[in-house]
Amino acid sequence: MTSQTNSASTRARVRDVLPNLHLGFHSTGPRNSITDVPGVLVHTQSLNRPAGHNPSRPSSVINTGVTTILPRRDWFNSACYAAIFSFNGSGEMTGTHWLNETGLLASPIVLTNSFGVGACYDGIYHYAIREYVDKATNLVNWFLFPVIGETYDGFMNDIGAMAVTSQMVIDGIEKASSEPVQEGNTGGGTGMLSLGFKSGTGSASRTVEALVRGEKKQFMVGALVQSNFGKARDLRFGPVPVGRVLEKEKALTGGAETEESAIAVREPKKDGSIVIVLATDAPLHPLQLQRLIKRATVGLARTGGFGSNTSGDLFIAFSTAAEVPREPALASGMTPLEAQFTATVELSVDVIQDTTINGLFEAAAEAVEESILNALCMAETMEGPHGARVEAIDLEKLKSIVERYDGGR
Repeated sequence: MTSQTNSASTRARVRDVLPNLHLGFHSTGPRNSITDVPGVLVHTQSLNRPAGHNPSRPSSVINTGVTTILPRRDWFNSACYAAIFSFNGSGEMTGTHWLNETGLLASPIVLTNSFGVGACYDGIYHYAIREYVDKATNLVNWFLFPVIGETYDGFMNDIGAMAVTSQMVIDGIEKASSEPVQEGNTGGGTGMLSLGFKSGTGSASRTVEALVRGEKKQFMVGALVQSNFGKARDLRFGPVPVGRVLEKEKALTGGAETEESAIAVREPKKDGSIVIVLATDAPLHPLQLQRLIKRATVGLARTGGFGSNTSGDLFIAFSTAAEVPREPALASGMTPLEAQFTATVELSVDVIQDTTINGLFEAAAEAVEESILNALCMAETMEGPHGARVEAIDLEKLKSIVERYDGGR
């Protein structure tokens, strides 16, 4: 069964559950989603198949998917300035060598499970070949480095079934929209868990006041996370150490397992990972974007992340402000070979003054923190192969803990 919606009517985003929780100083965008950044489009597609669906793998349970992010609709011809940061490198994000070399992103960003990277890589190529092959010769005369990020969902998903297909990416590119990102058990985050509870996909956004040649404006910073990291004891909502409070409550009951126990049957073999995507319409050059994406670690730390040895914490940021042509028009009278050796200036871009960048840094940390908390609050309890079960965080209990917390625990 394929699903693109979160059906849990009892789940809610963190601001709805905890309206008084301090989540930063900047206002959210109208959707409080990465799609608040003008031009950014997202699509999530989830696969959920129960045990018995595959006679050759009778215990196989599929809970996985794909999240497709388009920096802009014409991502192929108009590149964005971009940067990456590896907080901890036990993971994969393809295409990053060329991105580091040039500071340019000319690909969708696709997030999936660890074994789905190849299918998603193929999907971007299949779409690009279909749309951009030379119609006269039917040959490809360009290169493309797809950007695919992954986290491991083998606890909730029969990852060896290789359920993700290239067609899911083609569908994602075609159907990506500016609607708010569907959160929780959706897209590449369908089978993910964080900080002892079910989580998955989360998103948030912030506005930042700006002056552009003396005129007041606002820039947007949006985040999307595929969250799959951490231990229950480290979980925090704002200043409240929710994980430690829950551990103390469990100890008072003699350590007995309850329905609220986060993980039953078997523990994951490794701490998982998180992929963080930041988008902005602020005019930042690649080095500034590298500085911005490093601030994602601040939001991660606020929720309880510290960069475990086996955690793949890979982050990418891009700015939609400049449109950099993939193939600039040749100067008059030049051959392609002459153009390669003639340093040419055609494109002019705006750039934020570094001394005024702090608001964007703050916004990045805030949006990442809230995205992770949204992933936790929107996720639903899930069962995986061989009876593995991960509970969603109890929102009523969460609300009770945060409301009664007096700062002394």
